Amino acid sequence: MFRRLEADLTADYGPSPAAAPAPDAGADSGGEVVDLDKARSARAESADAPAHESADRSAPESADGTAPKSPDTSGTGSGDPTARRMVDGPAMAGPDYLTRVKGAKRRAVWPAWVHSATEFATAARWAAGHYGHVAAYHSVRTPYYAGRLALQAPRGAAKFVGGTLRWAADREGEAVRLAAVRREDAGEYLSLSRQRDRRVRLRALVTAVATIVGLGAALAVYVMAPGWLEALSALAVVLLLGSAGTRADAPVVSRAVEVAKAPKLTSDIVLRALGALGIPAINQAQGKGRDGFAFTAPITRDGPGWRAEGDLPYGVTVTDVIERRDKLASGLRRPLGCVWPEAVPEEHTGRLVMWVGDQDMSTAKKPAWPLLRAGTVDLFKPVAFGTDQRGRWVEVTLMYIAAVIGAIPRMGKTFLLRLLLLIAALDPRAELHTYDLKGTGDLDPVGNAVSHRHRAGDDDEDIEYALADLRELRAELRRRAKVIRSLPRDLCPESKVTSTLADNKSLGLQPIVVGVDECQVWFEHPEHGAEFEEICTDLVKRGPATGIVLLLATQRPDAKALPTGISANASARFCLKVMGQLENDMVLGTSSYKRGVRATMFSWKDKGIHYFVGEGADARIVASTYVDAPAAEAIALRARTAREAAGTLSGHALGEEFEAATGPGYDLLADILAVIPASEPKVWSETVVTRLADLRADVYAGWDAKALAAALKPHGISTLQVGRRVDGKVVNQRGIDRSHITTAIAERDGKRDAG
Repeated sequence: MFRRLEADLTADYGPSPAAAPAPDAGADSGGEVVDLDKARSARAESADAPAHESADRSAPESADGTAPKSPDTSGTGSGDPTARRMVDGPAMAGPDYLTRVKGAKRRAVWPAWVHSATEFATAARWAAGHYGHVAAYHSVRTPYYAGRLALQAPRGAAKFVGGTLRWAADREGEAVRLAAVRREDAGEYLSLSRQRDRRVRLRALVTAVATIVGLGAALAVYVMAPGWLEALSALAVVLLLGSAGTRADAPVVSRAVEVAKAPKLTSDIVLRALGALGIPAINQAQGKGRDGFAFTAPITRDGPGWRAEGDLPYGVTVTDVIERRDKLASGLRRPLGCVWPEAVPEEHTGRLVMWVGDQDMSTAKKPAWPLLRAGTVDLFKPVAFGTDQRGRWVEVTLMYIAAVIGAIPRMGKTFLLRLLLLIAALDPRAELHTYDLKGTGDLDPVGNAVSHRHRAGDDDEDIEYALADLRELRAELRRRAKVIRSLPRDLCPESKVTSTLADNKSLGLQPIVVGVDECQVWFEHPEHGAEFEEICTDLVKRGPATGIVLLLATQRPDAKALPTGISANASARFCLKVMGQLENDMVLGTSSYKRGVRATMFSWKDKGIHYFVGEGADARIVASTYVDAPAAEAIALRARTAREAAGTLSGHALGEEFEAATGPGYDLLADILAVIPASEPKVWSETVVTRLADLRADVYAGWDAKALAAALKPHGISTLQVGRRVDGKVVNQRGIDRSHITTAIAERDGKRDAG
């Protein structure tokens, strides 16, 4: 028996420590005693040891007496296929508690609207208006409420008396006593009867005492109290009895405000909606009984809606959810304009924030624009121009930017441009140049009231007018650059126009805002398109620092309508609904579509709602303030009055005629041919700009090789390497080929003749 036990223990745990190996494998060593306590201890240790250690202990010796090989744990050998593969490194010590706390995000103590004077005033006005309306509504109806309650008082009295008698007679226990009678359970019935007798005696006593006290009090009031107290007591009794007699389906007091009925957002609703999107990873997780979405914060109220945040399954991005926004709204059973899935820029691409509003964003009531009735603007400071999904104001600073507005027709692009121009008009220092190339007069309220230069239409004289103005603006840009460069560092520390410098009229550094609707008309013009592109590109790149702001709006945001040199350098972007990825990225920036910033998700009724990129923040969804034509005229007249008081009204607004040049003041290509003789087929750019400066110092002074290359790019001409022998050595620099200039002039003149 002992030998069988030893064999079993040896097979499970290896040779017993108490048993010495036999000197001869073939000799019979006889029976040996096994220490059972040690065997049990070995069994317990084996259960707690790692798998590969157990395998080492249990592996028998090889035939030659050598130690057995340990199983391969590297995952590269051919050991036991059931053994664990140790591919993860040892656990690394993470940051300590103090380090984690230092890097943690602190939630705001007060809501964001408390810190904003504008939002606080808006909230205060709303609260005062809301509760004032409720008080007025019920005050007017108070006599009606009193009459209804008086008519219901007899019914309330009967209901009160009947209820009291039923309570005193213990009618609520009658059903139980009858049930005992039906079961013929005498013992239970007698017990219930005795309990009823005790209750009835006590309740009858309480009722009698209350009746006596009540009648005594009523008699005392009738005999001793003044008349007004009698009337007040009688009114209170009648109203109380009337309230008791009110039917549940006929309330006396009606609602003063109809609150929008929006269901509460719960985790079950969120998971149901995500499961309806048809994303395989989410469906597979939910099919296995998991949620498919890990909530990282409780679902909470966030403004006029609900906010849910969490992590999507591995491999699923927020973009996958955004492009199925219509299905998400269907799963939530909410209108499309209420559902706004968003990414969290500082987190991974699978972190989803789902905001579900109580009302459709396009139809929800917006707060009144602070500048609608009164106020002026400092363009160097942020100004509210719209609200986000939560009804919070979103601000824009028009200085130091160049802006692009893109959308398909009828989505509010022109209204947004006019709103920004109205903001600029409310700064009395600003000089406006407005161009309505659509020709419908949408910008006339601003242009006719305050603009220094204004034109509506795309006729030849309108194009010549605009081109002459842009040439003047480019000359003004160069003048401003020289002025800024000449200022001392203590006045201009950052080499750009400031609000203080703009106040100094002697410097002539007032803000200049140029607004162009349907800018594609300029850039696609067969004769002057290249020059329009060249000047606008220069204004976009160098204008913001000198106080010149360019606002371009187009309904065709492609490479032709919006040259890449302009779209790539615009620091503020407003994109309303567009139809495709190309248009989306032309306005919002390369790869915006892939990052989930998709203006294609807006519906046809989302007029004025757009993605806004600027102010140093990530893309935000904004509903711009709607200002119709009459309101725009009123604001523009207020801006004109402020300019008249400040003495800054000028140009078109004063009725002055701007003499537009009939042709360009200079022709870059012709000037290059004038300074490069036919005997020099290739010339360095530095040589060309030096000769151009000698030819027209007012135009080309300060140009360098880069400026020349940028000016030639709109004409389709690129610089190239030109070699020259200097002191016996060949020196290569960027230059131009004269034949390219002559070819470009021939093509341009051919197009003019064809036109």
